[in-house]
Amino acid sequence: MNKSRLLMLVEIAIFAAIGVVLDKISFSIWAQGGSISFVMLPILLMAIRWGLSAGVITGLLIGIIQIALGGYVLHWVQGFLDYIVAFSVVGFAGIFRTQILEAAKNLDKKKISLYIVLGTTMGGLLRYAAHSIAGAVFFKEYAGDQNVWLYTIIYNGSYMIPAIILTSIVGSLIFTSAPKLLRIN
Repeated sequence: MNKSRLLMLVEIAIFAAIGVVLDKISFSIWAQGGSISFVMLPILLMAIRWGLSAGVITGLLIGIIQIALGGYVLHWVQGFLDYIVAFSVVGFAGIFRTQILEAAKNLDKKKISLYIVLGTTMGGLLRYAAHSIAGAVFFKEYAGDQNVWLYTIIYNGSYMIPAIILTSIVGSLIFTSAPKLLRIN
């Protein structure tokens, strides 16, 4: 195994562990689950630093570890959506890696930030969709007489939108302050 691949695997493991810790340090909004945390930040960092597959794998590991540490699973499909899918898809922020690297070569901090915000928004909205689907199907009793889809979109949006915004801001600050993090030797 070459040094670069080994470094990537080590970073995936470390950043997955950091993601789990960051998720534990969170601001809970609802008793039924959902909190504002920086769990997406390590996934974003790996997706930008190493690409789509590293980001997806980091998110996958975070989801698996969360289940192992006592994640709330009613049904295997709900667990799959709320943990495995929801955190893995955050790694799709890596789709913008090429544009971010190009902007970094040109020292264009505005473009670096723009593509990090776009990547974070894409990954965050995919996570939001996974949680919303799981919520509408498996937690519909909490909606009462309300439309279940409207309820789950509002419920999950109450913590996902702030998490996406905060992750975008911090991710942009990290990579515009230290663009050398983008250069992999």
